[in-house]
Amino acid sequence: MPSFDIVSKVEMQEVDNAVNQTVKEISQRYDFKGSKCEIKLEKDAIKLLADDDYKLKAVVDILQSKCIKRGISPKSLQYGNVEPASGGMVRQAVDIQQGISKEKGKDIIAVVKESKLKVQAQIQDDQVRVTGKNRDDLQDVIKLLKGKDLGVELQFVNFRD
Repeated sequence: MPSFDIVSKVEMQEVDNAVNQTVKEISQRYDFKGSKCEIKLEKDAIKLLADDDYKLKAVVDILQSKCIKRGISPKSLQYGNVEPASGGMVRQAVDIQQGISKEKGKDIIAVVKESKLKVQAQIQDDQVRVTGKNRDDLQDVIKLLKGKDLGVELQFVNFRD
């Protein structure tokens, strides 16, 4: 029976490259001379530290542009709250979305069921598997989901006949 998987994965090497490019640009920019801005990649999060809100916003803009250039969707980055840090600085955590949460999985399944296509969708760990008898129905599901904004970057993998 034909099937495919819906996943939401981010290439961590590309995130690392984007962070390194952001650090390099911050060190070269005139408006950051003498500032103590930091950006660190930890396991599944990026930690930002800046002198003030204005500099933090500039760092976020640089990071987003570098991510987009490296093929990382802005939907894959979940921004935390801006918090005060020591010395009058501000910090922010940016979580990197890996996998589809149960809530998003339920939203995807609801969209598929609403479409009245003859397919079944089920959550498997951090992905959603869609199966159906007709290959065209599966392609219609992919088209449908690409047109919807579910707040998460989706990839369609393991298309099997």
